[in-house]
Amino acid sequence: MDLMKHVLRVLDDALHLQEQALAFDVNTPLLGSLPELDSMAAVALITGLENHFGVTFDEADLNADTFATVGSLCRLVQAYVSPP
Repeated sequence: MDLMKHVLRVLDDALHLQEQALAFDVNTPLLGSLPELDSMAAVALITGLENHFGVTFDEADLNADTFATVGSLCRLVQAYVSPP
């Protein structure tokens, strides 16, 4: 599975970016750079990722650093989908 492609698809859907997110790379800034990523969209994004990957994120892991870039968001997801 190409985790980043799945994360980008969920991001695109949650923020209603009309497939713009599919062109993002690991260094694409998110929080503070995408006007669509407000507090309500962040909740939709978290819920979308949890549903898509079948995980539940710990609130302690959900902070501004997590949403800084596509890469940081992918690292969060990877930490939860990888076996311990």
